[in-house]
Amino acid sequence: MDAILSRLFSSEEEELYVLDCLGYFMIVMAACTFVALLFQDVPYGRYAPSTARFRVDARIAWFVQELPAFLVPFCLVVWTSSAKTSLLPNQLVISMYFCHYIQRSLIYPFLIRGGKPTPLDSFVLAIMFCMYNGYMQIRYLSHYADYPAHWVTHPRFIAGSVLWLVGWLVNMHSDHILRNLRKPGETGYKIPTGGLFEYVSGANFLGEITEWAGFALAGYSVHSTAFAISTAVVLSSRAVSHHKWYHAKFEDYPKSRKALIPFLL
Repeated sequence: MDAILSRLFSSEEEELYVLDCLGYFMIVMAACTFVALLFQDVPYGRYAPSTARFRVDARIAWFVQELPAFLVPFCLVVWTSSAKTSLLPNQLVISMYFCHYIQRSLIYPFLIRGGKPTPLDSFVLAIMFCMYNGYMQIRYLSHYADYPAHWVTHPRFIAGSVLWLVGWLVNMHSDHILRNLRKPGETGYKIPTGGLFEYVSGANFLGEITEWAGFALAGYSVHSTAFAISTAVVLSSRAVSHHKWYHAKFEDYPKSRKALIPFLL
């Protein structure tokens, strides 16, 4: 792995410059995505057109598209000379990333019950994003991120870690609720209840947005911040779309329930 990277970059300074550029580019793309999503929903799941010529089974799509987000970072940590991985702050922030993607890529796909097929173009874009982001996050954290010795006791790191943990738990609990909406043999959609679904339509999205906001706060870099912004843009749009869809689908949908932020939005 070191040999491959040495061929791509003439020096560590050059690679760090590229990593920073990738972070800023992700923020620009998030801004463009925000504008685009004002006019059209992402074509996935219930919003994917049934006329799409090439579609991928939901379980296969989730597994394959999320796997690079685990494999690329795993290779970077295991098969490169990553001196920073011996430092506690770096280890903890890297662990946050891996805790999410071990669950999301190696466990979550095999828990899916049913699920709408994914259009091929969305599937390919997801793979590209996971490779891009996985490299950017973990290469920076494992090789370049330089935190002060007391960082793990800094209020910013503590607040970020708490936010990450709360978001991670909310995300997994909400996914569990969604998976168990239907009894064996049942089809069709149901109104989710329990947990934060009592307050918002996109409880799973709120959990993941909170999770990566905490990761950005604890990681304190343009790279983690870019990922948090990108996640917030895409998932907040999905939450609003779900909220509108639920209201159109169910006449008895709770009127007090918000789209993403309890009691506010």
